[in-house]
Amino acid sequence: MNVPGDLRYTTDHEWVRRDGDRFTIGITAFAQEALGDIVFVERPKADDVVAGDVCGEIESTKSVSELYAPISGKVVATNEQVDEHPEVVNADPYGEGWIAVIESEDVGTFEALLSPGQYEEIIAASAEE
Repeated sequence: MNVPGDLRYTTDHEWVRRDGDRFTIGITAFAQEALGDIVFVERPKADDVVAGDVCGEIESTKSVSELYAPISGKVVATNEQVDEHPEVVNADPYGEGWIAVIESEDVGTFEALLSPGQYEEIIAASAEE
């Protein structure tokens, strides 16, 4: 399973990439694979979000899953490409399939997210269930 080493992760299978005080978020390769073909992405609104709160939704041919804010802050950008081409989340979850950018000074929450190794352990445990 593809788990890039430069990202942090949540137990809800979101990834976070830090660039100064901006944090790009998306769903992991594990999550998109479990969901199947993604047909709709409800992007977060350009507003304040609180870590752990629902900020969007991802619909696939199998189910609907909520997207949780991995960090508190203000949504300053969203990926409009996923409106017309939600399948990009399946094709490139860590690149073109990003979902939103949150501006935040909440570096502590980012640092507390799962490391790549910790996330790999969660994936392995899920596979055993």
